[in-house]
Amino acid sequence: MARRNSPKKKNENIFKNILEKYILTSQTFPLVLVFSTLGILFVLIRMKGIEQDYQINEIAKQIKIESIENKELKADRARVLSVKNLRGFAKKYNLKEPNEKHIIIIP
Repeated sequence: MARRNSPKKKNENIFKNILEKYILTSQTFPLVLVFSTLGILFVLIRMKGIEQDYQINEIAKQIKIESIENKELKADRARVLSVKNLRGFAKKYNLKEPNEKHIIIIP
């Protein structure tokens, strides 16, 4: 009795024949290799771009936080250096306004 090839082995043989006959030839294999490499590089570059986009978004969030904090600090400084507060400090510590000789302008 002769053995019959199972459908699974037959599919494997067909795939192997197509692979050897068409894909692994000296004309098509370099093309397959080039397109495979280009596909892999495209995916890697895209992933790197997405990673950099996340980093840019994180830095943008940090910039917003820092600019809000900077505005709050400027408002605090303006409040502390207001004329009303300075006059209050002057009365509290018995200070008087300087005359023209005591004023130094720093450029």
